[in-house]
Amino acid sequence: MEAVSLAPAAPPVTRRGTALLVLALVAVALNLRGPIVAITPVLDTVGADLAIGAATAGLVTGLPVLCFALATPLASLLLARAGLERGVLIALGALLVGTLVRSAGGLEAVVVGTIVIGIAITVGNVAVPVVVGRDVDPRRAGLVLGGYTAALNVGSMITLSFTVPLTAALGWRAALAVWGGLAVVAAGVWWLGTRGSARRAAAAGPPDEGTDGGPVWWRRPVVWALTIGFGGQAFSYYGVTTWLPLLLHDELGMDPAAAGVSASVFQVAAVAGAFGVPVLLRLFPGPLPALLAVCACWAALPLGLLLAPALWPVWCALGGVAQGGGFTVVFAMVVRAARGPAEARRMSALVQGGGYLVAATGPAVVGAVHEATATWTAPLLVVLGAVAVLTVAGSAAARAS
Repeated sequence: MEAVSLAPAAPPVTRRGTALLVLALVAVALNLRGPIVAITPVLDTVGADLAIGAATAGLVTGLPVLCFALATPLASLLLARAGLERGVLIALGALLVGTLVRSAGGLEAVVVGTIVIGIAITVGNVAVPVVVGRDVDPRRAGLVLGGYTAALNVGSMITLSFTVPLTAALGWRAALAVWGGLAVVAAGVWWLGTRGSARRAAAAGPPDEGTDGGPVWWRRPVVWALTIGFGGQAFSYYGVTTWLPLLLHDELGMDPAAAGVSASVFQVAAVAGAFGVPVLLRLFPGPLPALLAVCACWAALPLGLLLAPALWPVWCALGGVAQGGGFTVVFAMVVRAARGPAEARRMSALVQGGGYLVAATGPAVVGAVHEATATWTAPLLVVLGAVAVLTVAGSAAARAS
């Protein structure tokens, strides 16, 4: 006799509910990179005010990436205990607190506030792919992840564009504190956009922790392939982001200001990759073609700068497409491979924790190789090697997912 479920039926996902959920994800995404990069254009001002050197200032900017790596177990635990909806609200509250603390005192306050910001953002990083996998139609998951990735870059561009004029008008402390308002807005939009998700999760009962007799989640080869692949993606991104302005200055004679503006092509083009990859995911039955297209664009950046540096706008644009598309395709594969919300949460935490741990070494490794060789050839080959890791591991994951 077939068992009859006594649990109440979960409310269906309406079109309005899906639109609100997507809006909520975008609002959260605007907060998941902006608060980190907001301080970078005024680092000299902050350093002079706090009487700290460039090395200490660089440590402050690198702390959030370390948090991404080291705080993922804490983020996963919070989301398991509080639930996805409340967990993200808690994270947005912590993000607001961290933003205010960073602007409230001396170096200690800046460090503590930055760590709180990094931990809060880690929770959002882990939660979003799980929410997409649980509440979004699989046929649209890639597009929603693309919108989320694009919003990450838009949030960075907003804070980078307006922090300097705000600092000129208000001082650096108030200029950085202003961005806490985005967390408040996002919390309101998130609450409105996920009320239906919370009701559906409650109606469905506790998440299924089983795997239908399959292997334990962390023993699955696809999990480790995705972790290694994302490590190559994130290493490339942070290595290039840190050193591209100096490379353009050294190789093409650009003044530092022009080199910084030119490197923004790499950031802006990510939006095209974020929305282009979902199109490939819809056109092909599996993620492998999208993954290979991303890797080809990634490889064009170091190879192009080595062989034809005068065409740097083309190579930076292709690299930007790759870094936006790479994030999207990796987490589309996480959503595709997970066998339920609980496994998606754990996979998201492991992939990001391992990947960002590797990424935290990217700026230092690329910089050390440049210092040791006094050229940019070897550092670009290091980036190309990281792209090769993404290609091999990502292809294995694409075939298994």
